[in-house]
Amino acid sequence: MTTTSTVTAEWRRTHTCGELRSQNVGDSVRINGWVDSRRDHGGIYFLDVRDRYGVTQIVIDENLVGEIKVGPEFVIAIHGEVAARGEENINANLDTGEIEVVAHKIEILSAAKVPPFEVIDNLDTAIETRLRYRYVDLRRTPLQRNLAHRARFISAIRRGFEAEDFLDIETPVLNRATPEGARDYLVPSRVHPGKFYALPQSPQIFKQILMCSGFDRYYQVARCFRDEDLRADRQPEFTQLDMEMSFVEEEDVWAVWERVLQSTFREAMDVELSLPFPRMRWAEAMERFGIDKPDTRFGMELKAADDWALQSEFGVFKGCVESGGRVMGIVVEGGKTKVSRGQMKALEKRAKEFGAKGLAWWKPGEEGGAAGPMARWTEGDQGARLLEAMGAGQEDLLLFCADRRDTTWKVLGELRLHLGRQLELIPEGQWNLLWVTHFPMFEWDEESKRWSSSHHPFTAPEDWSLAGDPGELASRAYDLVMNGWELGSGSVRIHRGDVQQKVFDLLGIDEEEQRLKFGFFLDALSYGAPPHAGFAVGLDRLTALTCGLDNIRDVIPFPKTASASDLMCEAPSTVQENQMEETHIQLRPGVQTDPREGEAAGS
Repeated sequence: MTTTSTVTAEWRRTHTCGELRSQNVGDSVRINGWVDSRRDHGGIYFLDVRDRYGVTQIVIDENLVGEIKVGPEFVIAIHGEVAARGEENINANLDTGEIEVVAHKIEILSAAKVPPFEVIDNLDTAIETRLRYRYVDLRRTPLQRNLAHRARFISAIRRGFEAEDFLDIETPVLNRATPEGARDYLVPSRVHPGKFYALPQSPQIFKQILMCSGFDRYYQVARCFRDEDLRADRQPEFTQLDMEMSFVEEEDVWAVWERVLQSTFREAMDVELSLPFPRMRWAEAMERFGIDKPDTRFGMELKAADDWALQSEFGVFKGCVESGGRVMGIVVEGGKTKVSRGQMKALEKRAKEFGAKGLAWWKPGEEGGAAGPMARWTEGDQGARLLEAMGAGQEDLLLFCADRRDTTWKVLGELRLHLGRQLELIPEGQWNLLWVTHFPMFEWDEESKRWSSSHHPFTAPEDWSLAGDPGELASRAYDLVMNGWELGSGSVRIHRGDVQQKVFDLLGIDEEEQRLKFGFFLDALSYGAPPHAGFAVGLDRLTALTCGLDNIRDVIPFPKTASASDLMCEAPSTVQENQMEETHIQLRPGVQTDPREGEAAGS
């Protein structure tokens, strides 16, 4: 029998750059990494060598000084002996700060060009440059820490679902394009001329089909795609944790997610979440916070002043309520002195940006000491009644909006969040999770003059009879909110054919359109569908928030720009003529074909 052996390269590491400690003093070691910095301290030369585990200080033997030339980001191997640092030289900011490695030999494994920017934590470089040289940017400790956290978090959440007896099942990436899917990414077929696949915006239909197939507990870490305008928390391709359950209702889905997230936060972050998470109907969230993803870490909730307005002499407020509008306000505790007149002007401007015609405000005061546009309408008993209605005191600031209900909610909800940040009312290191439930079933589309689904047309109604005004019907859809951010959405699904047909009728979807859009899915439901419900969480957003970030870009290794461009790969790009011919595509005359033109404007 012939055997072969592999000679181990002498440069291969025995330890990482973050591993050595005082107990290793005297050991002969080999470490590999990137040159982080170089220093000359009066004839004694030092290198800091870095990998994703940490940094180790290298003392260069004077015999090596003239033999080795290394620059920033060179990849090197160090052969040496671990030595203790003197008491005065210990670096408490490094895990390896009690030791250093005295190098006897240095090998250059790879030389490096001068990098386009320093690999430092607090980098002040244009994001376009960072993304173009993402492989350099990813060497920085904050990004490596973020991606390591993401990996641990997703691993923990997978284990949580496996412990709940869920099966990890993959659904197709190449799917049928639907007529309304204007935001789909389309993929031309070479073997089916003139036909296209669509990349999934979510696994929604397939996971419901799995319920019809008897897989009663499904989950998947799914890649999804949307060809739409980007925001800080959106990318054209993103990752979500998707799940579906059979023979359940809302509380069953919520209970599973609560247990999984509790175990995930405990394992990945050493944070203990309290169960159960609070529940709040959509209508209550809007009335109390003016927004359907409320940040419940601080107060300053919206208060109704409709009754006071009807009894007041303030014609603008009274007329607004009489015509079907709302008068609501928020109380800024101690705002009489905390918020200056200059800041009030800024708040008035911001309120108009959110859609208000104006912002009425009042600083109470004794014997004519009140201030603000409402001072003349709040004298004597009227002022006392308003303070009582709002739960306010003499040292507070009261802000009011009078308008249509939705406008009032939006303006005061946004002002509440703005003031919460400005006045530093939001506590750090607190994780407030909340289920927002029973969203509106339908929304009226003024442009098409028809009802549309607030969630999707397979969402179950609270009232299965669907009786009454469609605009007043509540659905069995729900969102999970954390610290004012929507983590994900889900719902109980319609599994009854008669209810599904009523929903289609309300949406104005005739039988031909039903077959065209949802034919194969409706067929699956018709062969016996169990009651089922599900939910999906955006993992990019969730891991970003748990890293203390408000932009998902820095938990994604290779993100796109705001114009959905990849600056490193220069994608999207043109393709060769023969590739166009193979996929049976011909561009219209005059179509822009060079993606680099206009790149600066889009990035």
